[in-house]
Amino acid sequence: MQKTEVIARVAKESGMTQADTAKVVNTLLSVITEALKDGEKVTLTGFGAFEVREAAPRAGINIRTMQRIELPSSKRPSFSAGSLLKAAVNPKK
Repeated sequence: MQKTEVIARVAKESGMTQADTAKVVNTLLSVITEALKDGEKVTLTGFGAFEVREAAPRAGINIRTMQRIELPSSKRPSFSAGSLLKAAVNPKK
């Protein structure tokens, strides 16, 4: 599902206009992004948590020259699913 499809579906189910829904979705994504940039963890209880994790430096290979190179450490955003999301995706039989 693309972002525009999410906006259309939320607008339909909430009764909001697509323009207003787009503002809400874009604002939510901006708030999450800014919080992660500031080193904060963002938790949406039941849904999941967004956080930044440090990836250790590692060895790599330049595929053009086949030389080993050292890739520096980097920060990576990650998402951990919450209990309600996990239960919705894996219903008990």
